[in-house]
Amino acid sequence: NAMADRRTFNVVILGLGFLFIFTAFTTCGNVEQTVVKSLENGTFSGSGYHSLGIIYGVFSFSNLLAPTVVAVIGAKMTMFMSGLLYSGYIAVFIIPSSWAFYLTSVLIGVGAAMLWTAQGHFLVENSEASTINRNTGMFWALLQCSMLFGNLYIYFDWNGRTEISGRVKPESVYCLSSCSETILQLLKAKTILLLSPCMAYSGLELSFYSGVYGTCIGATTQFGEAAKGLIGMSGIVVGIGEIVGGGLFGLLCKNNRFRRTSVVFLGMVVHFVAFYLIFLNLPDDAPVVFSTTTQKKPYLTPSVSIALLCSFLLGLGDSCFNTQLYSILGRVYAEQSTPAFAIFKFIQVIPSCQFSDKWWYFLKVQLKLNSIFVCYSTRTCSYL
Repeated sequence: NAMADRRTFNVVILGLGFLFIFTAFTTCGNVEQTVVKSLENGTFSGSGYHSLGIIYGVFSFSNLLAPTVVAVIGAKMTMFMSGLLYSGYIAVFIIPSSWAFYLTSVLIGVGAAMLWTAQGHFLVENSEASTINRNTGMFWALLQCSMLFGNLYIYFDWNGRTEISGRVKPESVYCLSSCSETILQLLKAKTILLLSPCMAYSGLELSFYSGVYGTCIGATTQFGEAAKGLIGMSGIVVGIGEIVGGGLFGLLCKNNRFRRTSVVFLGMVVHFVAFYLIFLNLPDDAPVVFSTTTQKKPYLTPSVSIALLCSFLLGLGDSCFNTQLYSILGRVYAEQSTPAFAIFKFIQVIPSCQFSDKWWYFLKVQLKLNSIFVCYSTRTCSYL
């Protein structure tokens, strides 16, 4: 009927809007550390890892206020204002300066909390129990198309470069009290408690594939002059994995317990394989190659094919976890979607604050922690 068609249209527009925003932001995060290190001079001394740490740290705590903002000004206006903050962050790279770089990192952390909480509310508002899974998959597939377009530019423009140039063109107190009380109640709910490890893991692996893995590929000297261009190609292949997973698990699978458990288990297996291959294929000190001379060698001779296969597996596994998290939250908390998604994003981004810790930079440490966490989070999901 007309109402159902309108809701589907709204979900498509939501997906397209996020596609455009994250075509810019995801690509930026993917190459940020590589670009920033090329910009270091007397007037710019920022760190891409520190910027991402600030973004996710502010993002985490801003989620506590996001439900109030959405309740006061509405989901649509919240997403519009948040989109402006994302634009400001991207614009910094036109004429880079350290103070603007870190200031916009704080602002986009606030904007991200508002954006994703409003998105969860709007998605559930335009879905029913029978359509939440389909709409989640549709939104996820459109969102992950953002991994393709920006990274295509990186691949073709950066391929063969050894250095990157200095510029990149490119309501009330009552409402607050009510929202806070709802969040505190949901934090004690069995479903949220069982999903919390999975939410945290989704943030941990997000920070890995979007902020670290591309940097590792671009820093692997055995890839020669093609290394920088491969950052973009890796992002494209991650996006393809996300789109394939969003389509398969969001659109084609039925909503039942066996299916959810199976998809999450598949995500664990896929990520285990990816982490093991990355461990064998890339140098342990690749994340810090810009500040130290690469001295460690991987167990295998670095292979572009294996690196890109791992990119696909990272994207596919990520879609396994995220499509199920969105589907479960949208179905169980249809009447409390705003605080539920705020909790999701709050828990998700906490592990991402690790970017500012130097010990965390080494690849082997990250792979071990990701492997432990994916196993534990899959186990807790099996009790749902």
